[in-house]
Amino acid sequence: MSSPVRQMTHRRLPPLPGVAPHRRQMQRSPASDMVITGVTCNPGLAPHHSTRSVHSSSTMYARSPDLQPDTVTQFLFDNPDFLDTFVSQHVHEDRIRQWSQRKHRVQGHNAVTLTNGDLFKDQRSNWKNCVQSKKWRILQDLTKDNTTNKARVFTELAACAAESVNADGHNLYLVDDQNQLFLASKSSKNQRAPSACLGRIEPRTSLPAYVAFTKESVLTNSLLGDPRFPLGLGVESDRGVSAIAVPLLHGNNAILGVVELYRNYGRVPFSPEEEETAINITVWGAYAVNLMEMYNSMMKQRKLNDFLLAVTKSIFQDIVSMDTVIMKIMNYAKKLVIADRASLFLVDTKSSELYARIFDTGRVEEHIPQKEIRFPMDRGVAGHVASSGEVLNIADAYTDSRFNRDVDLQTGYRTKSILCMPIYNRGNIIGVVQMVNKIDGVFTKADEESFETFAIYCGLALHHAKLYDKIRRSEQKYRVAVEVLSYHSQCNDEEYLVTKQVPIPSDIPDILDYDYSPWAIDNDHKPVYVLYMMRDIFKMHSHKNKNEERRFDLDDMIRFTLTVRKNYRNVPYHNWAHAFSVAHAMFTVIKTSQHRFTPIECLALYVACLCHDLDHRGKTNAFMVKSASPLAAIYSTSTMEHHHFNHTVTILQNEGHNIFKHLTSAEYKQILSDIRHCILATDLALFFSNRSRLQDIADKGEFSWESAEHRRLVMANSMTAADLCSMYKPWNLQVQLVDVIMEEFWQQGDQEKVKIGYVQNPIMDRDKVNELPESQVGFLVGICLPCYEVMAQILPETKPMVNGAVANLKKWRELADKEAREKEKENEEKEKEKQTDENQDEVIEEPPVKTENPSDDVKVTSEITPSSVDYAIDDSASDTSFLAADKPLPDLGSDRTSNISVPSEKTVLSSKSDESR
Repeated sequence: MSSPVRQMTHRRLPPLPGVAPHRRQMQRSPASDMVITGVTCNPGLAPHHSTRSVHSSSTMYARSPDLQPDTVTQFLFDNPDFLDTFVSQHVHEDRIRQWSQRKHRVQGHNAVTLTNGDLFKDQRSNWKNCVQSKKWRILQDLTKDNTTNKARVFTELAACAAESVNADGHNLYLVDDQNQLFLASKSSKNQRAPSACLGRIEPRTSLPAYVAFTKESVLTNSLLGDPRFPLGLGVESDRGVSAIAVPLLHGNNAILGVVELYRNYGRVPFSPEEEETAINITVWGAYAVNLMEMYNSMMKQRKLNDFLLAVTKSIFQDIVSMDTVIMKIMNYAKKLVIADRASLFLVDTKSSELYARIFDTGRVEEHIPQKEIRFPMDRGVAGHVASSGEVLNIADAYTDSRFNRDVDLQTGYRTKSILCMPIYNRGNIIGVVQMVNKIDGVFTKADEESFETFAIYCGLALHHAKLYDKIRRSEQKYRVAVEVLSYHSQCNDEEYLVTKQVPIPSDIPDILDYDYSPWAIDNDHKPVYVLYMMRDIFKMHSHKNKNEERRFDLDDMIRFTLTVRKNYRNVPYHNWAHAFSVAHAMFTVIKTSQHRFTPIECLALYVACLCHDLDHRGKTNAFMVKSASPLAAIYSTSTMEHHHFNHTVTILQNEGHNIFKHLTSAEYKQILSDIRHCILATDLALFFSNRSRLQDIADKGEFSWESAEHRRLVMANSMTAADLCSMYKPWNLQVQLVDVIMEEFWQQGDQEKVKIGYVQNPIMDRDKVNELPESQVGFLVGICLPCYEVMAQILPETKPMVNGAVANLKKWRELADKEAREKEKENEEKEKEKQTDENQDEVIEEPPVKTENPSDDVKVTSEITPSSVDYAIDDSASDTSFLAADKPLPDLGSDRTSNISVPSEKTVLSSKSDESR
């Protein structure tokens, strides 16, 4: 009979949990039916004997129906070396890890608990259940993760150290910025921690405080009897008796925290070898954390450098305007600190204000230039930063007294956190960037540091943007100046002498008549008439001051008038003849009405009318902007009007041209201000608001000549009335003037056809002549009559303007009605022809019959008379929709009426109109 060992060699043990049985085994009876007979379990059997003698045999295993699980269990319990050898040779390490995890799920264990309530079950179980060759990967994965914070890594490190020395529990303490020790995590729920903060680092308190103070590890087996730390563990425990405390040090020997390991009563105390093991683990773990922080810091700095490089390239390569730079700064600033919205305010040092034109609305179409807002530098968070230069990082805006809640109340947007920082250039604060609502929390110290570097680039970008804008504007002004000087020049001595030899008449009959036609005056005689009217205005108030006549120089007036005439271009309508007619209209108002303008205001009104279209190119403001004219680059609003005023000042600054040189300094400043106000008022974009305000004041009976504001409103409305003087002139004259206006319009339309392929405004299309009477009616009703009526309400003597416009309106309506009837008749004839053609197409069987006499329908033609066409052409000059965006009478072409020198203007203008027809 064989020995029991040999019998065991030929028997097959039951499969271990998780190991799949052989297919033949599945066909046998269950393990519960197996029994082993005649086996003597010898606890003293050598491991090598059992390893050498025991082997599996499916044949012998199947032959042993008496093999029982209890017998196998007893055998494995008595022979642990056999089990260890068998598992190491035949079971995969993943299976062993599964067994260990299953055992811990059944038995349970104390998870690592953070002070904020989080649990680190995964980290501890991973370390405890890993085989030795895989343990290092856990810490490696943690340190490689850039998003893992220090507390998480040190918590896993403490758990690793506790498992290595077989501690009953462990605690982790970290040091904050105020050099205070606080509990970061603990492994037992039985411990009691009344407060997460243990106070400042100092000896003779608790064990972790002592270790943090000395930066040396401690091994103690009499925890409560050591005078160095009478309070014992940092976290109160009733059972802890032996402890190891190891400091966590930074590369510069700064204390980061303390790992505290302890064993309870009834356990063997820690040994120095276990202390060394804990020290090694924590030292290498802290070293890995230091490397991780260095790596993260380097990567963060690299990303910041790449970000700033991209910002620099984007901003400095695309500097086209200040608004573009501001939008880019706001967009990049939001990306840098992950903010929801951004604002950039620039500093106006002259007025001590902050202003902004572009705002972040949080929508797709954000950063759109809007109406500029301004507020003092001592208001709000941005004002405080601009005034003090202090960086503000506000976690809760509503708890800060400097925060202004009015904006949130108006917009419905809730401001939570704010990061506001000044922008410097050459040591001076030039702006403030304000970030609102960090998306993933509150703004941190790292955000402040990154944004501080970014703010330096912002200052450079804004400074260069301002310089670029100044250079660009100067270049455009230079181009305009060169263009003006190449075309214009001052009056020469010959012109001056010729004009000076002509005596200024003492009286001109009918010149104060509203029906008077200034276009009938010869071009060479117009300067003399101007001198007559200007001298009369200078002398209007001579009865108040006997020296009033001395306040002007006739030679300066002659040079000024002749140079102004030369600086009007040879365009069809907005030429010297138009300027003369507008000046005459204003002279008529001043001389015939019972106004109470000051002498300076009267002179400003007349000179403004004479110069209100200086250097006009015969094109509208809209055309100048769309054609990218240098003037449009200099003046963004009221383009031509600003140019007219600046050109007036240029002429006054020429030697021998300053007609205001005898005025006092205060009067000189006042008259230039009034002239500017009057010339800009000729822009219809400003007319509607001015007239509405004046009408409202007049209707309420609140108008007062003593009010400077009221007088300026009357001056603005008077400028528009004088500029539209052709609309209340007698019918025959007005029709001819409209013809001239339309020629200027059509020239602009012809250029638009060439440049963009179509005419943007139908009134400028010479192919749509038949639509002019209707548009002329709209212009008279929408602009002219409201202007004249409010004038007559303030100055009743100007009633002839209203009467003349009403009479012309009646004529234009008749033409518009006639045109409508003819158009309707033409449509009816076309419809009849269409029906006749359809009837002929229905006759299929019979061939078409040719007749020598076509039907009467074919002979019908339009009966529009030449005069009606002319009226329609003239009418288009006053299209309300067109002029509302620009000036009442657009600007174009050659001086068709300026060369009229025959005293009887009716004959000349009518013949000229016939030629155009």
